[in-house]
Amino acid sequence: MHLLRTLLLAALSSLTEASLQVVSGGTWTTSNNEHLQAHGAGIIKVDSTYYLIGEDKTGGSAFQNVNCYSSPDLVQWTYVGALLSRTSSGDLGPNRVVERPKVVYNASTRKYVLYMHIDSSNYGDAKVGVATGDTVCGKYTYVSSFRPLNHQSRDMGLFVDDDGAGYLLSEDRENGLRIMRLSDDYLSVTASTYLWGDSIEAPALLKLNGRYYMFGSKLTGWDPNDNVYSTSTSLTSGWSAWKTFADAGSKTYTSQTNFVLPVGSNAAIYLGDRWKSTNLMASTYVWLPLTISGTTVTMPNAESWVPNVSTTSSSASAAKPAENAYEGEVARYGGQARNVNCGGCSGGVAAGYVGGPDKGTVTFSGVRSDADARSTVRIRYVNGDSGPRYANVRVNGGAALKIAFLPTAGSVSASTLHVDLKAGSANEIVVEGVGDAWGPDVDRLIVPVS
Repeated sequence: MHLLRTLLLAALSSLTEASLQVVSGGTWTTSNNEHLQAHGAGIIKVDSTYYLIGEDKTGGSAFQNVNCYSSPDLVQWTYVGALLSRTSSGDLGPNRVVERPKVVYNASTRKYVLYMHIDSSNYGDAKVGVATGDTVCGKYTYVSSFRPLNHQSRDMGLFVDDDGAGYLLSEDRENGLRIMRLSDDYLSVTASTYLWGDSIEAPALLKLNGRYYMFGSKLTGWDPNDNVYSTSTSLTSGWSAWKTFADAGSKTYTSQTNFVLPVGSNAAIYLGDRWKSTNLMASTYVWLPLTISGTTVTMPNAESWVPNVSTTSSSASAAKPAENAYEGEVARYGGQARNVNCGGCSGGVAAGYVGGPDKGTVTFSGVRSDADARSTVRIRYVNGDSGPRYANVRVNGGAALKIAFLPTAGSVSASTLHVDLKAGSANEIVVEGVGDAWGPDVDRLIVPVS
């Protein structure tokens, strides 16, 4: 099944793909018809495929799985499987904490090495755990946990330098943020490289054009803050004072650093979590292109943007297309679908009673695209439940695409689907329920024109 989907995505690459977009803070449905569950994640690129490896928060804070997804473009993600799953006892047992998993490849041993934060439910252990795998997205063998150089370790990251040397990035609550050298096989820690005495967690290290950039978060628990960065031309010394990189006071657009992905040789993308501490399964993601010039890093906000994974410039984003909006309340209703009041929706009204036993449907006709293109359509919606709702979406009479819609706690959010649109204004998008379950209340569709 996964091979079939990979081949399908490759075939679709012949279509115009300039309209495939990352939508920060939205529901991100993957190939298993569920919201992307890869929190505290890192990305490793193997050949032309990106692998996203992170925490499964479906059941809350206790460890469930370290999940792996694959993508050719950073937008369309295929669920491949779990690298590690809960065991009956031990470090990976019930009520254990496993956070911020990161994978690197060791060229000498030809093994993939996974590091993660290992802890008890009261965060008293403060260790790193290590596992190894023969393939990037296959099953891993858990090796052990330890305190690196006998120091506490909570939030952590990994970094491999140009010479193949590996480093652990570790938040030591007693002393500060550490960079520590890994052994040649990456399975242990051998030496301390640098220590910031500041209280910084969620570390992510980037190297571009001979300069290192360390990103991190202040210590405010699940609550966001203005994340910061420090820069140097050496790992061992010369690090600058911490500075913010997102708009001051924005709390990094309500997110926390988990990884920084280099794209090409001159660009990079920030990957952050937007934590929902009262309902962790509903946590979302804030991914944005960074602007880096020498010692200066900035990150403007964007509701959505188009990744350019083949860039050779200093920008990881391509030009965003023009978009049209199609209001739910002026679409054609079927079954018992009807207008409902929605204070946060455009016009104060949404298309409600989608799905359910009366099979409510909402049909958007006359949807325009200037080209035959694979595009990201944003569905603005409301879901007042504590768990996700689902809808089947049909485009131009095609097969139903099951899309997830996370709880919105009374606000309006977005869920995305990636579909093939035809040139012209004859496209039709139908939103319907799944079985007899209720779908979301639909505010409107946002559709790229070209």
